This record gives sequence, C-alpha cells and structure tokens, in this order.
Amino acid sequence: MRIATWNVEWFNSLFDDHGALLLDDRWSARRDITRAQQAEAIGIVMTALDADALMIIEAPDHNDHQTTVTALQGFAEVFSLRARKTVVGFPNGTQQEIALMYDPDVLSARHAPLGDPTGKKGAEDAPRFDGVFRIDLDIDANEDLVRFSKPPLELVIETRKGATFRMIGAHLKSKAPHGARDHDEVMRLSITNRRKQLAQAIWLRQRVVQHLQAKESLILLGDLNDGPGLDQYESLFGRSSVEIVMGESGELGLVDPHARAGLTRKLSAVPTSARFYIAPEKRYLQALLDYIMISPDLAELAPRWHIWHPFDDPACWEVPELRDALMTASDHFPVTLDIDL
Repeated sequence: MRIATWNVEWFNSLFDDHGALLLDDRWSARRDITRAQQAEAIGIVMTALDADALMIIEAPDHNDHQTTVTALQGFAEVFSLRARKTVVGFPNGTQQEIALMYDPDVLSARHAPLGDPTGKKGAEDAPRFDGVFRIDLDIDANEDLVRFSKPPLELVIETRKGATFRMIGAHLKSKAPHGARDHDEVMRLSITNRRKQLAQAIWLRQRVVQHLQAKESLILLGDLNDGPGLDQYESLFGRSSVEIVMGESGELGLVDPHARAGLTRKLSAVPTSARFYIAPEKRYLQALLDYIMISPDLAELAPRWHIWHPFDDPACWEVPELRDALMTASDHFPVTLDIDL
C-alpha cells in the first residue's frame, strides 16, 4: 500500500466558487504559471504517485458555495485518478483545508475525531481539535487559550485486507509577523507566534500518546512547517515542533527516518521536501517540512519512505514530464510511504 502526503500550493485558486476546475490560460496564484498548467502538473504528479491514500495539505476551500469534497472528487474525475474519493474533517476558513483522497477499492476512511468539545474556556488534556487548548505558553502563571487555525484531520482507516489503523493529517503553521512596525515588534510577534505553534505541537503530541498508549497503529502525516535549525527562534525554546510531535525513540515515539536524519546531522546534508525562492537574497531555500511519522508497530513492517524531489531523486529527474510537473505544481514535493497493510 502506498500512503502519501503533499502540500499543493494555492490549490484552491484552481476552482471556481462552485468547486469546478478552471482549466484555462489565466494566471494561477503561482508565479508565471497558468491555471491549466498547474492543474495539469498536479494531475501528472498524482497519476505518477498512484497512491492508495493521499493526504492533501492546503486542499481547496470549504465554504457556503463549494465543498472540498466536490472540488477534489471532480479533480480526480478529470484526471482519472484511482484515489477518487475524498474525506475531510473540521473546515477551517483559511482556504487551506486538510483532506484525504483515497481509492475506495483498497480502503475506507471516515472522520473520527477524539477528545471532548470545549467551550471558550478550553481544556488542558488533549481536547477535540476544533476546540480550545489551555496552556501556559510563557510561564507567567497565566494560561493561554490556543486554537488550531487548521484543525488536524483524524481518521479511522480500514483496508480491504482487514487491517485498521488511525491516521492524522496535520498542518502546523507559525503566522508571519503581519502588522509589525519595527524590528523589535517583528521579534515580539514572531516569538509569540512560535510559542503558539509549539503549543499546537504539544496538543497534537498529547493525542499521539493517547493512541500509542492504547496500542493503536498510527500514521501522522502532513506539513509541520518546522524542523531542526529552520529559524533563529528555535534556540529560545530548545525543541522544534517536529521533535515534540515525534517524541523520544521507543514505544511512545514515532518513526520517520527523514526527520531523524534532520535531527542528528547538524553539519551534513539532510533530506528536503520544499523549495522556496527568497527574493531579497536572490536564491532558493530548501527545507524539510513534510513528514510521514508512524507508530513503532508499523515500523516493524519494513516500510519505505521516499521524497519525490526532482533534484534529489534520479527516477524523477530522468522523466522530463514528471520532473517539470513537480516543479510547476507546488513549492512542496510529495512524500510517500510504501508499507504492507
């Protein structure tokens, strides 16, 4: 079975207000790329992935006019994708939903959130992801109230072979310091937003521990938008979101060799899954942001991880159509997990 995650940049801009795909020559939200070019590139990549389950990060919006399910299932029909069914969780209002596309001939997937709903006062112990998490972020004896801007998608997956496991799709994000008027305010807002992201990671980690303590198989995948050494504020907090979510090695830790490589190789090359242009510096930044973390019991099944980075993967580079599609479709590259379930 192949399970994948992919952050598709500005996917929502390829659909009209009713969820219909826009295959035209007008510009997409990606620079110098038309909507038809980006849509076709996404279709080429998804066809090449041939995933049984594909977690889409930044999926099309869910609003009063369209639904994420309508948009993605319509997209799958246009490009004759095997992963033709879609399931979503709590909509978030950011035009960047989290959704799972899957092949119904291979597995079934249903939204199955855990935790108790909260009121405005929130709760401290792994509340439901559309609620409020209460935590003291700055050790001032006053608890802060934290929400997910993009509530993680919690699923129960059942394969046609009879296996059952839990899946969580996540997109953690630290907001940019919008509105800051000087350097000091930029730093203050950046640190505040970083604290909130780490609080979300702690909240997510609480749910991971619940599953692992219950001896449930778990796959957590998506864009954690964070990693060791990614920004200058990491040293203030000691750990990245990735380290928090993964936990330590052992029965309550999650396994992802790309993440472990990033954590242990301080000076040598590490895997990367995203590529961004830094205009002021006139160069590209590459980073490891996308992960597929699995529970220790699944790690015993000889799984194989792969990042579909055209510059790092000869198989992608040697197929011009796929190489170009990966560069055109998004600023992130897909990550896959092949595992016998």
